[in-house]
This record gives sequence, C-alpha cells and structure tokens, in this order.
Amino acid sequence: MLKGNHLWFRYGNQQPWIVKNRSLIVAPGEVLGLMAPSGYGKTTLGKLLAGYLSPTKGTVTIEGQLLPTKGYCPVQLVFQNPELSVNPRWRIRQILREGYSPDPAYLQALGVHSGWLNRYPHELSGGELQRIAIARVLNPSTQYLIADEMTAMLDANTQALIWQSVLSFVAKQQIGLVVISHEASLLQKLCDRTLRLADSPSLSRDSILKRKIPTI
Repeated sequence: MLKGNHLWFRYGNQQPWIVKNRSLIVAPGEVLGLMAPSGYGKTTLGKLLAGYLSPTKGTVTIEGQLLPTKGYCPVQLVFQNPELSVNPRWRIRQILREGYSPDPAYLQALGVHSGWLNRYPHELSGGELQRIAIARVLNPSTQYLIADEMTAMLDANTQALIWQSVLSFVAKQQIGLVVISHEASLLQKLCDRTLRLADSPSLSRDSILKRKIPTI
C-alpha cells in the first residue's frame, strides 16, 4: 500500500503549515478521491505523495519502504497544467519515451495522434499536451498515480474519453489512483471512496477504510 504517515509540510520555519498531520492509505487497484476547496493543501499533499516535495515531518512509504530518490518513481503525478511535467526542449516522442515506451493501444485510446510525435510541446494545445502527460505515466513501472485536477481544463467529451482510458489502465494493471478534485460529482462517479480535507487533521485507520466521505 501507499501510505502517507502523519504528514506535515511548510516552506520555512516561520511560514504557516500547508499540510498538518495528514494520514491516508491507498491500496493497489483502488481509486481514492481527495476533495477540498482551494487553499486546503490538496495539491501539496499530492506532491508529497509523489515525492515532488519532502515532508517537513512524517513519511511516505510503499510496502513500508520510503519512496526512491533515484530512477523512475513508482508514484507519478499528473498536474492540472501539463506544461509543468514536460521538457519544452524535447519533441513529444522523446517525452513519451522518458520513462517507458507507451503502448500504442493506450496512445490511441487517449486520442494521441501519430502526427504529434515530432512536434514540440508549445506546438500542441493544452488538451493535446495533457493527453501526452497522461500517456507518459501509463506504463508498467507506475504503481500509483496521483491525478491533480488533471481534466479540469478540458471539455466534457474529452474528460470522459480520458477517464475511461485511465480507469481501464489502472484496473488492468492494478494501479492505485488518487483523484484530487473539488468536484463531488466527478469523485462520486470515479472513486471507490473519497476523503475530504477539513480543518481537523485527525483521521483514524477505521474511518479511512469505510466507503464514505470522512474528513482528514
């Protein structure tokens, strides 16, 4: 399991806490929703789970082991803004091959056209580039995927296409998926269970494992 154990985070000793004593568990193959309004630290929590940030206090573990600091991380994060996760100097083909050569079937399912592969990121629209950002992490080396509002900027038809493809992949590969959003209706459709970030950080193990919307 992927576990966030009593996570605290702030940027400096004199700064306010962005994440305060948050704990959660994600099982292989589980789709977990993480819901909160803006400013409650859900994006920062996603970055901690994926190793983009190191917790000020607490740990993130997989099967009891800390996240690796070298090589391909088994926890991958897809941002709302895809340009944050790609090298602007690389062609799309090289970006896709950075972690693992993607399955052509998944490229097709995500609507990635072969004509995009020789282009640079700035030559694609935001929706097209987001499909690339998702495709590059849908590979056998990914054990957990953190989706931070990853379809919020896309139209409804594109959202449906992408989520159908992602859910099919994670079910087949038994990948744990964390969907970060402020939209309760989206999380209700996608997730096995949903956690709501609240002012109170306490969350017992028993309440985590129930299929309802507890607060953390």
